[in-house]
Amino acid sequence: QLQAFGGGLVQSGGSPRLSCAASRSIFSFNAMAWYRQAPGKQRDLVALITNDGSTIYGDSVKGRFTISADNAKNTVSLQMNSLKPEDTAVYYCKAEPRGEPNVWGQGTQVTVSS
Repeated sequence: QLQAFGGGLVQSGGSPRLSCAASRSIFSFNAMAWYRQAPGKQRDLVALITNDGSTIYGDSVKGRFTISADNAKNTVSLQMNSLKPEDTAVYYCKAEPRGEPNVWGQGTQVTVSS
């Protein structure tokens, strides 16, 4: 089970932080990721971190967002900087357990005002 925290209404240029808490050790996952979905659009990858710490970012957030993992707290966070109105979306956390189906969190709304 995953639970996402953070988000809300943020001014353009703001720097909110999202967190995703897992109910078990994140070492059991091959990777964890953040996706986002804007109204009327598909769900897209924002950032992903693998079990060995490798990261992948979507082109639109490279250089602005940073994903990190806290193994002691079983939490993955997404630091978002220099937010733009086009970053407005519902942000979802996803875990990729070994040998099990992917697990999605409930989503958290981020709205960027211009």
